[in-house]
Amino acid sequence: MNAQALSMSSLPAPRGRRPLPGFGISLGFGMAWLGVIVLLPLAALAVRAAGLGAEGWLRAIQDPRVQASLKLSFGAAFIAALLALVAGALVAWVVVRYRFPGRRLLDALVDLPFALPTAVAGIALTAIYSGNGWVGRWLEPAGLKIAYAPAGIVIALVFIGLPFAVRTVQPVLEALGREQEEAAVSLGASRLTTLRRVVLPELLPALLTGFSLAFARGLGEYGSVIFIAGNLPYKTEIAPLLITIRLEEYDYNGAIAIAALLLAASFVCLLAINAIPMLFAHERRGRGRE
Repeated sequence: MNAQALSMSSLPAPRGRRPLPGFGISLGFGMAWLGVIVLLPLAALAVRAAGLGAEGWLRAIQDPRVQASLKLSFGAAFIAALLALVAGALVAWVVVRYRFPGRRLLDALVDLPFALPTAVAGIALTAIYSGNGWVGRWLEPAGLKIAYAPAGIVIALVFIGLPFAVRTVQPVLEALGREQEEAAVSLGASRLTTLRRVVLPELLPALLTGFSLAFARGLGEYGSVIFIAGNLPYKTEIAPLLITIRLEEYDYNGAIAIAALLLAASFVCLLAINAIPMLFAHERRGRGRE
């Protein structure tokens, strides 16, 4: 009996049966789908953009209408990302640190812009902030025009960018706990000092990541903006809409130039999102060695 048990124990343990095939086959299929769905269209756009040449690029980008739309898109996306970052951090703080009736409902509502069609969001925001809307009828007589103005574009981009800020900050707050804050308070630190010296350094990577995600999302947003923007050339016309207009005018080179520029900006944001955690991890390792 002992010999039989010894011989059975010497046999290699059977491997667990995995639901998917081996690493090589799984990686091959995954990369194939990723290449066909994502990389191939982006590569085609990059090749077409490179074929424009320097002269074609300058001619497309130096158009005053293109420059106005790019300034509006980048400026509105930047401001909206900042506002979404502040509001998202506050919402994440409330959801994580407090217990109150309706907390789970509030947490679920954060993801509503992900599930809601962007066109529906744009129509709803226009109905609220237009001159005869629920809020616009009170703001416009006071000189605050929201719909069909750059302010409406910013509000629409904050709407779709807020979930990114909340969902990047919330896990960090949940992992942070309250021990460090309580230790700072026990040592006599004020609320502002605790926030500035204890909480913000831990949240900074997540805050920067949330800002980058909201900014990149705002650059390419189309559906929720075109209804509330008014789409006036040189005033409230965003770059994604101008791409569509250039295609309708059969100006393919102009559309490709604008699309490639937005793609490059999104790619830079993607690099920043992946580089931010590594930079802060390297900095923390350097502090630990000291």
